Amino acid sequence: MELTTPTKLEYYDQMLKLQSKATLLLYFKGDDGRKALILDSTIFHPQGGGQPSDTGFVCVANSNHRFCVRDVRSKDGVVFHYGVPEDSSRESELEQGKGKEVFLQVDEARRRLNSRLHSAGHLLDVCKKNVGLGHLEPGKGYHFPDGPFVEYKGTVPPNELQNKQKEIEVEVNSLISKGGKVYASVLPYEEAAQLCGGSLPDYIPPGSNPRIIKLGDYPGCPCGGTHVSDISEIISMKVSQIRTKKGMTKVFYTVGT
Repeated sequence: MELTTPTKLEYYDQMLKLQSKATLLLYFKGDDGRKALILDSTIFHPQGGGQPSDTGFVCVANSNHRFCVRDVRSKDGVVFHYGVPEDSSRESELEQGKGKEVFLQVDEARRRLNSRLHSAGHLLDVCKKNVGLGHLEPGKGYHFPDGPFVEYKGTVPPNELQNKQKEIEVEVNSLISKGGKVYASVLPYEEAAQLCGGSLPDYIPPGSNPRIIKLGDYPGCPCGGTHVSDISEIISMKVSQIRTKKGMTKVFYTVGT
């Protein structure tokens, strides 16, 4: 298999799967000095789409030697698992492991938190419409633990910021308490558009098969990240601040424990 062959992303349709098997294609040291594994498939989510990468470990079959995965990135569809061998004296097991079966284990606590933060960001998109902020157009999201936010195109009058902050927080926690199943599906363009309220963002090419995340009965949206299985798993949210500047609005939030 050539390294230009895209890595199969198992988490795309199995977001709750934390253990898996794969085939080791390459172990190497990059130009930046970091060591990396390339596998034919992975359950590790690479950093992207506003979500941090998974961490965990990879172990060669019939061996107790682990490669500790500290960062995961994707380039041209190929996923790079960066990290360090747990025992440097046994690094040859990785160097000579091409074609061998490996076992993958994702850090559960980190994945769970990342998924809750990401789903929480999507739920804000639903809430804004319910509190009279439907004119705000979703932009980028930052779903990292250190200050997550969702950015929208459009503004909120300064004299309404405090009230809207409270209204969104009440609304989002009401939706969390009601719960609702979360679905992930790769769909034909037209079907995906219907699921997302009739249209898709311009960055989704017509004729493509985008992956859609749908929270409960609310409209879906294109997303490549990991999410909770039910809205109630977000537990609770606090909207810490709403900031409007230069035609953009940021809604900052945190999730409960």
